[in-house]
Formats: sequence, structure tokens, C-alpha cells
Amino acid sequence: MCISREEAEKLVRKHIKKRNWFLHVLAVEAIMRGLARRLGEDEEIWGLTGLLHDIDFEHTINTPERHGLEAEKILKGLVPEEVIQAIKAHNSLTSIQPSTIMDKALIASDAVSGLIIASALVMPSKKLKEVRLETLIKKFKDKSFARGADRKRIMVCEELGLSREEFLELALESLKKISDRLGL
Repeated sequence: MCISREEAEKLVRKHIKKRNWFLHVLAVEAIMRGLARRLGEDEEIWGLTGLLHDIDFEHTINTPERHGLEAEKILKGLVPEEVIQAIKAHNSLTSIQPSTIMDKALIASDAVSGLIIASALVMPSKKLKEVRLETLIKKFKDKSFARGADRKRIMVCEELGLSREEFLELALESLKKISDRLGL
């Protein structure tokens, strides 16, 4: 009862038409895979969770409280329940509380992806290869930079047993591995 990575990407492409949103889910997938490797979790399941987490975003843009709940309708029977749980729990507007390590990993990964990508986009080359951990630490502290990257959600990494610096480094390295795919 689990679709393949290729089937998941096809499904995402069917539901997410905007390029930037598609690139966002690829970024979150990469970070989730990196976290799974680091924490000894199932890399395929965690990767699918990252890839599928915003599958309903375009459908729920005007009803944000439904984001994640509509994803459940799309994904029911295609992925394990733990994937659907994490997707629903990553939206703080649902009544679903994050309870598992994967739920919390998705929250932190979703938030940190925006901070890292914004950091790359202000580099002279607009490339991830220029972004350093020190840069991310400074950008994290600058609350006016990448305001959409919720610092409290990024700090959920501590509930995974990772310091902010360890998490930022892991996330940055995860995105550098797919920089060509992200165009960064």
C-alpha cells in the first residue's frame, strides 16, 4: 500500500502546476531524506512525505484550514497512514497535533527549505553552492529576512535531537545534492 517515488511525482505534478511550489516539495523531500538517513528512519517513507506534503496546496489556497485535510482525500489508500498523519499535522491550522518524529521533521523541513532557498537567491550567483552554514545562521537571526520561514517551526529540529546548527547544515547539504534539479 505505497506508491513508488515516480508515481508520487506524477501525482504531485497533476495537482501542483506552479513551478515554485513544485520545487518547494522537491526541496522538502530532499531534507526529509537527509533527516531519515541521519535519524535511522525509513528514507523512502520520509521522502514521500516531503514530496507529497503540499499536494493539495493549490486546491486549498483560499481555505488554508483545509490544507492537509484535502491531501488525505487524494492520498488515502496510496500511502501509509503515517504519511497522511504527518501531512495533516504540518499545517498548524488543522486540529491535528504533531505527535511523531516524522510529523515534527516535516514541520521543521518545510520551514527551513524557504530560509535556505531565499539565502541562495540573494547570493551573487543565486546558487546553493555559495551558501555557507555561517550565512544561514546570520539569516536565521535576521527576522526581516525570509519572513515566511517561521523560525519557531525550524526550531522543532530540537525535538528531533538536532541543534539548530546541525539541522541547518544537514538541510543545506541535502539541498546542495539536488541543486541542479532546483535550478540553484
